[in-house]
Amino acid sequence: MRLDKLLANMGYGSRKEVKQLLKQKAVTIDGAVAKDAAMQVNPDEQHVTVFGERVHYVEFIYLMMNKPQGVISSTEDNYDKTVIDLLDPLAQHFKPFPVGRLDKDTEGLLLITNDGQLAHNLLSPKKHVPKTYYAKVDGQVTEEDIKAFAAGVTLDDGYETKPGHLVILKSDALSEIELTIQEGKFHQVKRMFEAVGKKVTYLKRLSMGSLLLDENLALGQYREVTAEELELLMNNK
Repeated sequence: MRLDKLLANMGYGSRKEVKQLLKQKAVTIDGAVAKDAAMQVNPDEQHVTVFGERVHYVEFIYLMMNKPQGVISSTEDNYDKTVIDLLDPLAQHFKPFPVGRLDKDTEGLLLITNDGQLAHNLLSPKKHVPKTYYAKVDGQVTEEDIKAFAAGVTLDDGYETKPGHLVILKSDALSEIELTIQEGKFHQVKRMFEAVGKKVTYLKRLSMGSLLLDENLALGQYREVTAEELELLMNNK
């Protein structure tokens, strides 16, 4: 690809700003100072540097975020802070988007990428990608709820959910559970518990397919998905 396109795509500025870098002799290709912004380069085979720093070209980025409450799963919003607002400028340069949505008051795992094909594969109902949540529930969760969720419950709009796997961690006036579902209907976990007469007071997503939330990530923090994690996601394992 053209040198100016490569550097612009990697966040080194507009094509006009890239030309300024060339005038400053800041760009080298295989050790030689680059002078022509239009020259063709192969970043996989040639050694491109800017101010001595190697340029590693990537087309897609894959980020795991521990989404905090109060932030919406959107690319932009006129009123609320979005998960994209939490990213550094270089990550934002790739124009990533959240894969699916977590409610504003829900925490936990959120995959952010600019890979539309992967996002489609993870969100497609035909793929049956499981998502596991931890929740605190106002009300005593019982074996009857486990059976109800396993059979599928009817939501307030008449929709019958696919079977969900409910695990009770604590059964009390304030219960704690883990729930695995293969759908992502609007407010689905909350509405499933409402269907059995209970209310979710805290919700956190723990996993999406093979991708597990990195517990070392503080709320609002993110990191790149590892090559191993990505390979498992790509293969839907």
